[in-house]
Amino acid sequence: MSNYLVLGGTGKTGRRVLSHLAAAGHTARAGARHPGPAASGVEPVRFDWDDQSTHAHALSGVEAAYVVPPALRMDHPPLLAAFAEQAREAGVSRLVLLSARGVDQGPDNPLRQAEQAVNGAGLPVTVVRPSWFMQNFTESFFAPGVADGAIVAPTGGGAEPFIDVDDIAAVAAAGLTGAAEPGDYDLSGPAALTFGEAAHVLGEHTGRRVTHVDLPVDEWVQGAQANGLPPEYAVMLGALFGLIRDGHDAYLSDGVQRALGRSATSFEDWAAREVRSG
Repeated sequence: MSNYLVLGGTGKTGRRVLSHLAAAGHTARAGARHPGPAASGVEPVRFDWDDQSTHAHALSGVEAAYVVPPALRMDHPPLLAAFAEQAREAGVSRLVLLSARGVDQGPDNPLRQAEQAVNGAGLPVTVVRPSWFMQNFTESFFAPGVADGAIVAPTGGGAEPFIDVDDIAAVAAAGLTGAAEPGDYDLSGPAALTFGEAAHVLGEHTGRRVTHVDLPVDEWVQGAQANGLPPEYAVMLGALFGLIRDGHDAYLSDGVQRALGRSATSFEDWAAREVRSG
């Protein structure tokens, strides 16, 4: 039995990483600004990226840490560099970092800078780089559109090999425990779907018609900013949508197979498991 720190412990990936660790008999700390209640094998601990006084306790006595950069921000690389160095000084053996697929294509992406920052501490690092989450349609910004029957995304006919967040969590847990070797793992589902095709599958499982509504990328970015999304973050999302639109993100990645020795979950199997009618 080993003890692990899972940042973003109440979030989409973090709470699933905790479940995988608990199922394997490990104990873990769930770090968050507003940590949830304790559970079997899980100790909630307050962790705030902007309050370094919360970092030492979170890191004390843990073997490895799952690092999720702060959400909706672009200034996080220095924060991650300082955290990784503090983790090394605290005796942490390895780190697992949540990044994103494609960030290694250029030096200016903040997530690529975050990878470099974490690697700079000299610890073994497992970098998990997923494609777009399937759960974005049920737990995140596309969920209201699914409920209303219209998913608004400026992707045209471009396809994306959406990834099940539980697969991401399984790879992250394998990196934490040492079952997966340190290194970079690009993750995707087994097939690329257009947003229209994804909408059709979602409609079949919700029992109502769901369609994809396309917009020009600039129009989507302006609307997102008007609705309160931080401007720089909206521009970054617009650029990622543009990659899908242009067909650059339709390729498949084998990180799930390499880390876990099995195929990634298909969009259809995920929808049958998690999408509810009504």
